[in-house]
This record gives sequence, C-alpha cells and structure tokens, in this order.
Amino acid sequence: MTEAPPKYRTGFAVMAIVTAVLFLSLGDAIIKVTGLGLPLWQMYVLRSALALPILCVLAYRAGKVSFESIGWVVVRSLLLVAMWLCYYSSLPFMPLSLAAAAYYTAPIMITLLVALLNRRRPPKAVMTAVVLGFAGVLLVLRPDASGFNLATLLPLLAALLYACAMVLTAHKCRKDNPFALALALNIAFILTGAGLGVFAGQDGSFIFGPWQELDMKLLGVVAMLSAIILVGSVGAALAYQNGPPATVAAFDYSYLVFGLIWGAVVFHELPDVLSFFGISAVVCAGMLSLPRQQPKET
Repeated sequence: MTEAPPKYRTGFAVMAIVTAVLFLSLGDAIIKVTGLGLPLWQMYVLRSALALPILCVLAYRAGKVSFESIGWVVVRSLLLVAMWLCYYSSLPFMPLSLAAAAYYTAPIMITLLVALLNRRRPPKAVMTAVVLGFAGVLLVLRPDASGFNLATLLPLLAALLYACAMVLTAHKCRKDNPFALALALNIAFILTGAGLGVFAGQDGSFIFGPWQELDMKLLGVVAMLSAIILVGSVGAALAYQNGPPATVAAFDYSYLVFGLIWGAVVFHELPDVLSFFGISAVVCAGMLSLPRQQPKET
C-alpha cells in the first residue's frame, strides 16, 4: 500500500526555523564574545542541566513523551551534539560570519540527502546549487596549503552532521513530541559533557580545560545560553517536523544574515569583498536548491 504524503504546515515551519536560528546565532555570538570563560565540556553540562527541568515540564504538558523509535532519537541527539562540538570548536579560529557561511552549506547537503533517500536524481538547479555553494565556501575559507588550518574544515563537518540530523528528524521523528526530542538532546549534551570532562584539566584547552568556578556573571551567561538552546532546539524540531525539509533548510539561511549582524555589531568583523561574494554565492545556492513546487499547506 502506498504511504500517504505527509501533510505540511509550511508557514508555521518557516516561522519556527527563523526563530530558532535567530536565537542560536545569538548564542554562538555570546559564546564567542565571552570567550566562553568555561571549557566546552562544562558549558555542555551546565547549560543543559538548567534547561532540563523546564523541558521536562513542557514535554509532560505537551502530551505523549514516549518516542516512535528511541534508537533514531539517540542517533539524532548524538549527531547534533557532535555538530555543535565541531562548530563551537571552530569559533576561536575564524570570524563568526565566515564560520556561519561554511556551516550553511548544510541546506544544500539536506537537499542532496533528501534526493538520495527518495532515489531521485537531483534536478539541474540543485546540482548548480552544489557547485555554486562549493565555490562560495572556497571564496570564504580560501584554503592555503602553506598555512592550512584544520579548524577551517570544522564548520563543513558540522554542516554534514546537521544535515543528517534534520533529514532524520523529518523522516524518522516527525510524530515525536518536539519537547521530548529537545529533552533527549539536552540529556545527550550532559552525558557527552560528562564524558569529555573525564579528560579535563588541560590548561588553555577550549574543550578539555579545567573546571571553572562560577560567579554571578558567568552563571548569568550560562542561564542565557540555556534559554537559547531551549528555544533553538525546540524550534528546529518543530520546523523539520512540520515543513518540507528542503524548504525549511532554505530558510535556515537566515542564520547567515544574523551572523553578519552579530559579527558587525558585536565583533566589528566585516567580511572583505571576496568573503562577501562567497557568502552571497552560498545564499544563492540555497535559493536554487528550493523545490519549484511547494507542498500544499494544511
């Protein structure tokens, strides 16, 4: 029997993803501007520990907390934890706007993954988008063999991990409670942070630094990041559950706009001409990857 096509609420999904990336881009800017002050493993644990009680209440009030498949939820959570680990690790080495441009090849990857899963050859527009997006990333990163920094590839790896997680959300976790998905993600953050903490104590290490004593200022930053990850994780889950993955992914690109704004206002980081053209090429690539016929809203 042929499975009925999913019913989408595209407008709601677009609003959810734009809200999510607004908050997530703000969180990334806060992490960069504060230098975090905490090793990444400690931030993972504290940020999610603060969000956990709120998510438990929200998940319970939203209804069903059980999952269609706990295995897929675990895989999704681990992909997203690894994604943020890669992306955050790149921020000390490059401007926020350039890291965001490299990372936002993810919507193109999502479109390709959807085509692969549906066993359909991507349209010419999508293939053009892939080439254009790759060219844009080259303009942004401008890899130099003599001074190659592996950290510049971390946003690209983060993009691939995010693409896999969002396609999985759309295909395997559509019926799951989005608050419960966010709850599972934050539990994964805590467990991963605790695991990384076993190797902590390395002075000067962004990931494995020693435990830092908390003052009110640092606790306030962590509380702010906790609220941001709560809104961002729930918003992303809602978006990819309720909208066509390729369409939602295209609006994911609004992060680039927010990244440019935070970079200019907070860090006084203005991309040079080549970087600006590269960012523009990545955005155009995302627009080209949009499906020509949108599924009807319900």
